[in-house]
Amino acid sequence: MNALDKAIENRWSESTHELVHHSDQGVQYASHDYVDCLKEHNIQISMSRKGNPYDNAFAESFMKTLKVEEVYLNEYGTFEDAYRNIWRFIETVYNKKRLHSALGYRSPEQFEVELALNTVA
Repeated sequence: MNALDKAIENRWSESTHELVHHSDQGVQYASHDYVDCLKEHNIQISMSRKGNPYDNAFAESFMKTLKVEEVYLNEYGTFEDAYRNIWRFIETVYNKKRLHSALGYRSPEQFEVELALNTVA
């Protein structure tokens, strides 16, 4: 719930009205509180079929990117060091600057600005 609340707080806006939340079938994603929060924000719920890793291709791609472009390139001295560096990569590189093929080779930040201005091609 903390991660979902933080994502909604930091990223959700009226222009993201067709947002899809995809997850595996973990009990945490099917809990009443979690599902109610998604519905409250009109976020479409999508779950992987049991035993089908291809349903979660975007998440798998993200994890590969995180490992290759951040984790494998660094040695973390402490948990806090790892947390700080991984958070920085996700928030300042992956979510804002890194170009994504699924977004027409735009950064998520650029895509969201264009979406808000209704100029996404």
